[in-house]
Amino acid sequence: MVDFKKPVAKLVESPDDTGAALSSGLAALLLPEMSISGLISTVAALAMVFGGVFPFIPQYRDIHRSQNAEGFSLFVCLTLLIANILRILFWFGKHFEMPLLLQSIIMTFTMLALTHLCVTVKHKSEIIKAKQHNFSDFEWEHFWKWTSFESYIQFTLTFTGCMGLLTYIFLDNWVYVETIGFLAVFAEAMLGAPQFYRNFQNKSTKGMSKKMVAMWTCGDVFKTCYFVLRQAPAQFWICGSLQVMIDISIFIQVFVYRNLVAKPAVS
Repeated sequence: MVDFKKPVAKLVESPDDTGAALSSGLAALLLPEMSISGLISTVAALAMVFGGVFPFIPQYRDIHRSQNAEGFSLFVCLTLLIANILRILFWFGKHFEMPLLLQSIIMTFTMLALTHLCVTVKHKSEIIKAKQHNFSDFEWEHFWKWTSFESYIQFTLTFTGCMGLLTYIFLDNWVYVETIGFLAVFAEAMLGAPQFYRNFQNKSTKGMSKKMVAMWTCGDVFKTCYFVLRQAPAQFWICGSLQVMIDISIFIQVFVYRNLVAKPAVS
């Protein structure tokens, strides 16, 4: 049975501990205690595993149907990729609940899929092909604005490799472990910031899925209340509150920009 009251585990001492934690976590998720409480815990765990993906389904469908990705900020994908990769690495330093680990793995692949769709749609919509920009060019002004999906994969693998090596070296350093844990939470808290800035630049929320933001808000309010009620560390509910405020700010943009003529979308 998944026990959400169980405190975070201690630092990993050996690879055997990691394998044992993975095995026990998966067993608890897939083979829950046969009781009402066990069933409820399993449903809650599955909701946490897949719940983070649901808000992006409306946005994915909108982009696929309209073949227009200009209203969605790809930096949302970057933010969640960094947050979830760091959370996965944090697990090797401190074993938190298995559903949260699985959620991060699924979210990572979801963000790559959404990035692939946006890059493909933008490439198809170009009447005059623009100059190609790739990760290997190391042009800061075109960071995360590359024209090939392979560049996004290269960045993701490079970031994961570098941070993975650092984590392996400093795995027994609690300051490093706690730092990447905080960075993962803070990066996720800034999820809506790129979308807010894009809306501000365009003076429009056209092309942005309102359903996606509504799901963000509901999920973030739930998470923040959970952190407060469970007396989680201060950085969790502080970052959660920040995330809710950004979500609400985006909804205010929907109201403010509803009658304005949209500017040409900023790439």
